[in-house]
Amino acid sequence: MRMLAQAEMHLRELTSTLGDWGPPPISGHVLRVNGTVLEAVGVSAMIGQYTRLETPEGGRLGEVIGFSGDRATIMPFGGLRGIFPGALVTLMDQNTSVPVGSALLGRVVDAMGRPLDGRPLLAPERRPLKSPAPHPMRRQRIREPLDVGVRAINGLLTIGEGQRVGLFAGSGVGKSVLLGMMARHAAADVAVIALIGERGREVREFVEDILGDGLRHAVVVVATADAPPVLRMRGAEYATAIAEHFRDQGQKVVLIMDSLTRYAMAAREVGLAAGELPATKGYPPSAFSSLSLLTERAGTGEIGAITAFYSVLVEGDDLQDPVADTARAILDGHIVLTRDLAANGVFPAIEPALSASRVMALVTTPEHRQAAQQFLDLWGRYRERSDLIAIGAYAAGSDPLLDQAVLQFPALRQFLQQSPTESSGFTDSLRDLQMAIGSVN
Repeated sequence: MRMLAQAEMHLRELTSTLGDWGPPPISGHVLRVNGTVLEAVGVSAMIGQYTRLETPEGGRLGEVIGFSGDRATIMPFGGLRGIFPGALVTLMDQNTSVPVGSALLGRVVDAMGRPLDGRPLLAPERRPLKSPAPHPMRRQRIREPLDVGVRAINGLLTIGEGQRVGLFAGSGVGKSVLLGMMARHAAADVAVIALIGERGREVREFVEDILGDGLRHAVVVVATADAPPVLRMRGAEYATAIAEHFRDQGQKVVLIMDSLTRYAMAAREVGLAAGELPATKGYPPSAFSSLSLLTERAGTGEIGAITAFYSVLVEGDDLQDPVADTARAILDGHIVLTRDLAANGVFPAIEPALSASRVMALVTTPEHRQAAQQFLDLWGRYRERSDLIAIGAYAAGSDPLLDQAVLQFPALRQFLQQSPTESSGFTDSLRDLQMAIGSVN
């Protein structure tokens, strides 16, 4: 009895993040388990509605992800352990509001809004978990640059306030470190960081070592790799809701999500478990539509702006991966990190020739754009002829642009490199860009 009472108390704590319970309107029972989901009869539920599952260990939450006739498909939040044939299933009469607001600053929470740092969460505000994207004709235009504190991005891939950018990288090329640099150094009022599908070991390392004192003006939402896919999706949606709250107060918000790929993988698991047929490389169509629904919520609003950075994992450094390809199409720019540069000790390993900011022309001066283009011309020409240069087959004087590129290459490479603890402001970045291309002695 004591164990059941403790389980009941835990469930009440969990569901308190969802709003008021109210009496369960309809009850049914478990008919069968199929993979990671269960089917229940006797419950007439809406997609996305929460349920309570009775087990010998106490109540457990689940989410309705589909139905067929009178059978509802439910994915439990805590796995299938303890589920048995005929187990009671009740629909929960609740709203899906989540804790937001200044009470979360400096805090680390899970996908349900429960603190992970051992401290109570005092008097948070609440807002709906899922909100529609801002009206397209009421969004502010992107007109101002955002200083992200990273020299290569400020100078060559200038980001606008309210832009949504993909950070494309394979494993082990410094993606998390670059995200941490922007979270610490970006000129924003609030940073919201979503760690989706990360290994549990990496969470504390990111918060303490990479983010560091940047946590003071940040909120970290965590849904680790062992969480059910509905919770991993909820973690990304919750972080977006927190960012929306601060944007609606007129603040400049940086939203960093690591990673969008794992969100898509969670959506794939949910879609396949609900009976949807796979389409592209095992992804059902709903996985790609969910990416647009999530990312369109970021950006500018009527007041305030969310500048969003979504990391995208590229398997085998293949930029044609379906998730990477979709992300490139729906976002406002892409920053590519390459294993080649990382192997040569260039960190952050940003390859400017493969990267692009679609709003740079709107937020920079003609002189800035001219300097950035000159850098790209020199960098691209040197990279094209690097093999000939390495073996001594290039003869100076045959290509004036390459002659200059060879002369300036050490400065170009130095411009791209930056220590994780170093912050390079916008003015300093432009000065260093001019020096790198040789226009300033």
